[in-house]
Amino acid sequence: MQDKEELTSQVQVEAKLRKEGYTEDFRVGEDTRLRTLSGDKTYGIEEVKIVDFYRFEGETNPDDMAILYAIECNDGTKGTISNSYGPYADQNIDAFLRQVEDLGKKIDD
Repeated sequence: MQDKEELTSQVQVEAKLRKEGYTEDFRVGEDTRLRTLSGDKTYGIEEVKIVDFYRFEGETNPDDMAILYAIECNDGTKGTISNSYGPYADQNIDAFLRQVEDLGKKIDD
């Protein structure tokens, strides 16, 4: 259930998630592994779970669409990764998260 506080901007959602312990910022490396921005930890698709995601649309430009993922790793590391969606999406991020989603669907079956 959503708090009464409206979560409309990506900055507001990121602040809320940080309070909930999602403190790492992730990226997908050229080796197609999820890694912390500091680069000291990396994770394969089987080590990652998408806990939640949030979509945002630009107020003045429809091309400013983004999606923010709340991620939890098997070692307890929690953080976020964001990506544009549509023509500006980072294909490495999309491919990695699609594989994580597909793996989760197989486990849930």
